[in-house]
Amino acid sequence: MHTIYNFYPALPGLQKKLAAVTVLFLLSACSTVYYETMEQFGIHKRDILVDRVEQARDSQEAAKEQFSSALEQFSALLNFNGGDLQETYESLNREFEKSEERASSVSERIRAVESVSADLFEEWEEELSLYTSQSLRASSESSLRSTRVRYEQLVASMHSAENKMTPVINAFRDQVLFLKHNLNSRAIASLRTELSTIEDDISELIQDMEASIAESNRFLSELAII
Repeated sequence: MHTIYNFYPALPGLQKKLAAVTVLFLLSACSTVYYETMEQFGIHKRDILVDRVEQARDSQEAAKEQFSSALEQFSALLNFNGGDLQETYESLNREFEKSEERASSVSERIRAVESVSADLFEEWEEELSLYTSQSLRASSESSLRSTRVRYEQLVASMHSAENKMTPVINAFRDQVLFLKHNLNSRAIASLRTELSTIEDDISELIQDMEASIAESNRFLSELAII
């Protein structure tokens, strides 16, 4: 690769393009090998989709519980009334870091669902042309359409919950950073006005997560009978 770069000294963007193409090729190749290996064990893309939707659902459930826990810790700090203030702050910081990790996990799980679903629907679409029976082809095509519709509803609900996490994480980060350098009773008192806003944001987030979790369960139950 260094030899190729030396031929194009005036094209610094070429290296990035070549790297991007290489990464995409490797990812595609890895996905192909992964699917082929799984199929040898009787596990197909549909099975993988089910597994990843379940994982995404479970990660949202874990994130929902973590955000609730972080809110409780934040409220405890704002209502601090004696004890070790530094220890209370460190507990809040740990809750914030866990919340960041949970939020990141939710996003990763959603990307994993989107990846395998795209491959599944592409394969399903291509294999329609292999049917010799028109009635079976029509039935499979109808199932494909209905599954896509339900899937789009599922992903929309996942993204709705995912998007609500960002402002909550940002708000928590602001509070934690502020307290890190202003850990005193006056600073704590100044943040109490923020509590109701954060409570409202987390309440909306939890509602969206619960809706997404319910949507995941509906999708899984309907996919099982298609």
